[in-house]
Amino acid sequence: MKGNNLGELEELVLLMVASLSEEAYAVAVREELEKSASRVVNISAVHSSLYRLEDKGFLTSEFGGATSKRGGKKKRLFKVTSAGYAILKEAKETKEQIWSNIPQLSFLTI
Repeated sequence: MKGNNLGELEELVLLMVASLSEEAYAVAVREELEKSASRVVNISAVHSSLYRLEDKGFLTSEFGGATSKRGGKKKRLFKVTSAGYAILKEAKETKEQIWSNIPQLSFLTI
């Protein structure tokens, strides 16, 4: 596994793949980013993030079946690895700890 730091977009992409489960491919990830996170992202940025996350060992991918809708082209489907789930958990815990250290917000629950 290469590096374990996540950029903001990488973290969001990893979360989207986890939430999409069996239908996690680039276009679906992009659509989910727009819907769930109100982020408009270029499809090339999504592809780059997916491949970086795969290089880091946080995702795996395989080709799904070809469809006539896609002109016979196969979708590359992504799945979160156990290392991917671990880094998401670590990122969540780190953010929660930092938020809890902000005095003005200590009365809020996360």
